[in-house]
Amino acid sequence: MTEIDVVVNGRRHRERVEPRLLLTDFLRHRLGLTGTHVGCEHGVCGCCTVRLDGVSVRACLLLAVQVDGCEVQTVEGLAGAGPLTALQEAFRRHFALQCGFCTPGILLAADDLLSRGTPSREEIVDMLSGHLCRCTGYAPIVAAIEDAARRRGAS
Repeated sequence: MTEIDVVVNGRRHRERVEPRLLLTDFLRHRLGLTGTHVGCEHGVCGCCTVRLDGVSVRACLLLAVQVDGCEVQTVEGLAGAGPLTALQEAFRRHFALQCGFCTPGILLAADDLLSRGTPSREEIVDMLSGHLCRCTGYAPIVAAIEDAARRRGAS
């Protein structure tokens, strides 16, 4: 067992974990943060996307011991206990989610993209190329991210 010290969604956790425990399993089973979904377990589908020290990463490709001393944000940490973020509102307004399985990962990757400025449509589509969605056809997702970018720029 290895002790890790990690901040998840603003809350510090000191836990003893097995060295081979995946970050997805740590988040879901140890911390109860089930918004981080497990799909392909190969980093292809994007549903396990979290932000590690502010950058989008695939939690299924990381071991929990690798995030020792880091800050992790999951979809539960996007709005916290407050109202929906502008991005989450845009997803709702544009019907950019259907079954919701891919949504947490896309929201975190889109939030990461938006944190760096106003992305072009090409940058949004490029970001989405790392996420598999079987329900929406991506057009509503692109529209929602563009809408959130416009609203952020207007505020």
